[in-house]
Amino acid sequence: MHRGPLYTNDYRPQLSGHETFPLRYGWLKKAFDAVQESEGRLETKSIFLSEDAGARFGVGKNMVSSMRHWASVTGVVRDTSREGHVVTETTNFGHLLFDDENGLDPYMEDPTTLWVIHWKLSTQPKKKTTWFWAFNHYPATYFGRDQLVNGLCKLAKERNWRASTTTIRNDVACFVRTYVRQSIRKHGSYEDSLESPLAELSLIKSNGKRDNFQFVRGRKRTLGAGVFCWAVTEFWSEFSPEAQTLSLESLMYAPGSPGKVFLLDENDMVGRLAKIEETSKGLYRWSESAGLKQLTRTCDLEVEKAHRFIKIDYRRKRRNNAI
Repeated sequence: MHRGPLYTNDYRPQLSGHETFPLRYGWLKKAFDAVQESEGRLETKSIFLSEDAGARFGVGKNMVSSMRHWASVTGVVRDTSREGHVVTETTNFGHLLFDDENGLDPYMEDPTTLWVIHWKLSTQPKKKTTWFWAFNHYPATYFGRDQLVNGLCKLAKERNWRASTTTIRNDVACFVRTYVRQSIRKHGSYEDSLESPLAELSLIKSNGKRDNFQFVRGRKRTLGAGVFCWAVTEFWSEFSPEAQTLSLESLMYAPGSPGKVFLLDENDMVGRLAKIEETSKGLYRWSESAGLKQLTRTCDLEVEKAHRFIKIDYRRKRRNNAI
């Protein structure tokens, strides 16, 4: 079984950068807009580092760093070299979602956007170690915060990572707060209790006891066929780009697969694969002949063009809302 990138000898963990703050409503849009407004100037990177950055974004200094981190790891903005300087620029993906004129969902009002952001966070082991490990490698349905910490500490020791227990504990705490609804009694208001938009996906829920949680595997009603098709394309290009077929087992259980990252059960997965030929306009074909369940591709993978699949879900919802 393919063990995934965390187990390669040259892997370096990424367990910080968020300043312990989970992704919050409005942060990605604010970061995108600020970078877009200053694009083309060599001092672009300083918009997150300047003395007045907190006033510009309306948050504290540590939150500015966290905002920049989330915009970067989700691929909304990126650092690049220009004329010997490191500058921050917007990406095609950032424009796809957050551009005021042509963006699909500038204010993250559609659950489709949340699924896309979740996929971005949980399939990038080089940027989000805890996210990738928790969704793709943690073996149990039920867990406590300390169990995740201990599991990552054990892996860090086995793989000789330079990672302290405190760093891992802080990253796990941020991970849990990203996906679990915080109690109103604890935080004082409903708005504070949903500090991270990804809690709306209900992928992880409190199990009724202090620091006890559950991964919620099963049908995902708000996950559209377009985002699923896009995720299959991204996974295929990363997992086995030369292969002409992928098995149900790989799509369900390989690290970084749609089955793992979206916490799908086999019934939901097979149901989605049965419809993927229509969604992909013939790019993919699902087969269950002779007891062999597999997906076949009919042409080369075009990862850069796969964003067109995401647009399908937004168009369908707009048509349905117009009826």
